[in-house]
Amino acid sequence: MSVKMQINGQEVQVQAPPASRLLDVLRVELGLKGAKEGCGEGECGACAVLVNGQVVNSCLIPLGQMDGAEIVTIEGVPGDSALIQAFHDCAAAQCGICTPGMILAATALLAEHPQPTMDEIRWGLSGNLCRCTGYGRIYEAVTQASTGDTHG
Repeated sequence: MSVKMQINGQEVQVQAPPASRLLDVLRVELGLKGAKEGCGEGECGACAVLVNGQVVNSCLIPLGQMDGAEIVTIEGVPGDSALIQAFHDCAAAQCGICTPGMILAATALLAEHPQPTMDEIRWGLSGNLCRCTGYGRIYEAVTQASTGDTHG
């Protein structure tokens, strides 16, 4: 099956079986390694990407559903974005497995709630598991990005 998508702002055409996981297509076919294979069951969020502005677990999405979709991976988030800077300032990333998914989930959250409450931050990131932190620094980074406070 031939699927046309826009990935990180570029038109891409992929030839693969329609049941291929989006995660595998991104990592193997397109060389975008930012989305990680965590649980493979949609429970951890390590493979999260944005599809048409919504955060999804790419391990659960068949390629056949992506024709015409706009996809953003961590590689498509500018390195100088306020959110990435806040993750750096707040030391919110440790091992890095969950970080891309957390940043993309936070991106979707901030697009919907530019000044989120702590409950909204917790809810917005609830699909992403981190085994290294107590989430405090991650929540702090999202808050910092939403307020523009660069106290790092």
